[in-house]
Amino acid sequence: MTAHETLLAWAIIVPATAGVIIRPFHLPEAVWALAGAIALVLSGLLSPVDALAGAHKGLDVYLFLIGMMLTAELARSEGLFDYLAAFAVEHARGSPQRLFLLVYAVGILVTVLLSNDATAIVLTPAVYAATRAAGAAPLPYLLICAFIANAASFVLPISNPANLVVFGARMPHLAEWLRLFALPSVASIVVTYIVLRLTQARALRDETIETRVPKPKLSHGGKLTALGIAAIGVVLVTASALDVQLGLPTFVCGLVTAAAVLALSRQSPWPVIKGISWSVLPLVAGLFVMVEALVKIGAIGQLSAVLHEAVAHSPRGAAWGAGLVTAIADNIANNLPVGLVAGSVAASDHLPPPVVSAMLIGVDLGPNLSVTGSLATILWLVALRREEIKVTAWRFLTIGALVMPPALIAALAAAIR
Repeated sequence: MTAHETLLAWAIIVPATAGVIIRPFHLPEAVWALAGAIALVLSGLLSPVDALAGAHKGLDVYLFLIGMMLTAELARSEGLFDYLAAFAVEHARGSPQRLFLLVYAVGILVTVLLSNDATAIVLTPAVYAATRAAGAAPLPYLLICAFIANAASFVLPISNPANLVVFGARMPHLAEWLRLFALPSVASIVVTYIVLRLTQARALRDETIETRVPKPKLSHGGKLTALGIAAIGVVLVTASALDVQLGLPTFVCGLVTAAAVLALSRQSPWPVIKGISWSVLPLVAGLFVMVEALVKIGAIGQLSAVLHEAVAHSPRGAAWGAGLVTAIADNIANNLPVGLVAGSVAASDHLPPPVVSAMLIGVDLGPNLSVTGSLATILWLVALRREEIKVTAWRFLTIGALVMPPALIAALAAAIR
């Protein structure tokens, strides 16, 4: 492309990405992503065929998201998350510190098996309701939902849609994934807990909570959903072990689980279907199209050349640099577009596994710095607003600046060894 075309492409992509993060006029994120994609086509920078080809690259991600959102919404509607949150309160036995640990453990479980978006969307309101019933100040426990959603999001390939974005068809099989990310995940989860717990020590010390709270009875549908989630976990872990792309198995498992639960409980599927955040799909598609434009203007090739030069000079230094730069970039441009760029760079040529691993850790964990870092954190804020709880960007940043850097350094150190 000419210099003029390159400048025009950036003039479209930068405002569109900013619109996704800032949401001017309170328009949905998907509107800005699609506006950017359409503008790239109308300006002639991308042909309709190239735009469709770019959007098609996200097929596995779309299938994964539909399957996970369907399962998460089913679990929410059947009261499974409310049950888990009440279970944590009951077993805290009046100790705020123990409740903090139990909510953190539930957050890990939900994130690992149902993705970080499920933790942000459906666990957050359940934790709010349970802590209010216990007479506890909700915010320390709600912060867990935001931070664990990112800190535990690279335990398994299914724990974060960004994992599929970064690796795509090159997704490591399960044994290789665990070899690369087991220790970094443990480091991320443990360090995040320690620092977050320290930041909330005074708030937890100064409060008392009820020892007994109303515990919702788990319906037959809720029990079936729990079994379905366990089965989905087995299927997806098996698919990952067999080096099968995760989108289609996730979609099929979510569909089968929902069909079984709804049929046995004789419920209409429409409430579950309407509860899904379908706008996530055009949002991701628009971002894929914009990244395709970055490929066309040569930006991905330039980034790849810089990274390869750094690898030639010092592989370890390149891995540390890639992880840190990616983590910072998340908070400027959101981790979905950053993950797409990182995935395109990783796919453009062979890079050492520690470099790619460091980029993924940066994409997944970097968003714990600010509210703009990831879609999961933005969805968490939306869930808080529904309960009329306000967390300013500055307040989150003051906590994130303490929590994210040590967790990131510990995770990268465990990965680059």
